[in-house]
Amino acid sequence: MPQTSRIVIVGGGIAGLLLATRLGNTLGRNGRAHVTLIDKSTTHIWKPMLHTIAAGTRDVQQQQVIYLAHARDHGFDYQPGEMEGLDRNARVVKLAELRSTSGEVVIGPRSIEYDVLILAVGSRANDFGTPGVLEHCHFIDSQAQAEAFNEALRIRIFQSVVTKSPLRVSIVGAGATGVELAAELSRLLEVAGSYGDPDVRSRLNLTLYESAPRILAAFPPAVSESSEAQLRNIGFTVRTGTRVAAVEANELQLDDGSKHPADLVVWAAGVKAPDFLGKLGGIAANRSNQICARPTLQALEDDNIFVLGDCSTLTLAGNERPLAPTAQVATQQAQFLAKHLPDWLVGNLLPSFAFRDLGALVSLSEYNAFGTLGQFGFFSGGFIKGRFAQLSHAMLYRQHQLVLHGCSKALLLWAAERFNGLVQPNIRLS
Repeated sequence: MPQTSRIVIVGGGIAGLLLATRLGNTLGRNGRAHVTLIDKSTTHIWKPMLHTIAAGTRDVQQQQVIYLAHARDHGFDYQPGEMEGLDRNARVVKLAELRSTSGEVVIGPRSIEYDVLILAVGSRANDFGTPGVLEHCHFIDSQAQAEAFNEALRIRIFQSVVTKSPLRVSIVGAGATGVELAAELSRLLEVAGSYGDPDVRSRLNLTLYESAPRILAAFPPAVSESSEAQLRNIGFTVRTGTRVAAVEANELQLDDGSKHPADLVVWAAGVKAPDFLGKLGGIAANRSNQICARPTLQALEDDNIFVLGDCSTLTLAGNERPLAPTAQVATQQAQFLAKHLPDWLVGNLLPSFAFRDLGALVSLSEYNAFGTLGQFGFFSGGFIKGRFAQLSHAMLYRQHQLVLHGCSKALLLWAAERFNGLVQPNIRLS
């Protein structure tokens, strides 16, 4: 490695931003490496929070991290851009042209050289080639998509208030995103009712579709069963073992041929990494475009390329299945690489990544929360619910803020959010 290594991190999600922050603090500030973070967006939102941005129950302005300012404070550079290819021989990342929301070309195609490349581009929902999904469904895999859905949602709510018509919402995919979004929409309309139309919540007709035998299939059965009971108690329809065969304007078609009306459809099923990852010459990826990783988090074919989080697939020794694409896995992988990469740069061997299962939590807005504790501690694997589970879920985000900003700033951000809640509406109204 050169004396000052060029470390390029593509993707400013949970893993990418955490890693850029740590490496910027430890290597970038003292000139031991030049750390660059690349992301198409200019801001970071904790991905498990996107459903609240989509519903409008959180203030996006307060929750986002501005990459440029964060980079200045933590010793790394930020480059706006979207990766579209890779030249491994020249060690060059190829970036696509960057366009404004109006379609104007802001920056043309360009290349960035690297000595170490870290891919942390995350994932999105998988449409599985289902007809009509791209044309008629909303996705909430990014801040831009969450805000676009919120705009469409507010229009539909306004129409429902004025015409007293039903608001028919369908969510396809009952993983954590779909389930938590459903509960958040109910809470949104309950609060909205206090601003002039007390019947608006009663007009919400929400159906959750899941092809698996139960919702939250990646969670323990106790969490799935409790969450489904809570959703039904709220008044929602939950249809498990049901596959959506096609989506048309204002309508879903199921695999049994039946059709069901919907004013808004959110597609939250499956997991798929960006398409370009499946086309990188000589780099092995699975059918979901996730790059195959070694236990050291390096790509199978290239020592100088690392893959983290949802865009990677890694099966650890003694396990039959790959690690799940969760925030917990992404965070631990970023922490692992932040700790060991500096030593690897000067010639030391990398250890194998070891995952610690810290449990699983799902929050159904203010109604309830359910989860299991991790495989460590006095209550290993125990089932939790209610206020303790809600507090535990909330602490996940506070921990994310803590590792990004440090204790003092994280406390100030928490205080600012609390004070703002005293003077601002609890939901987005404009």
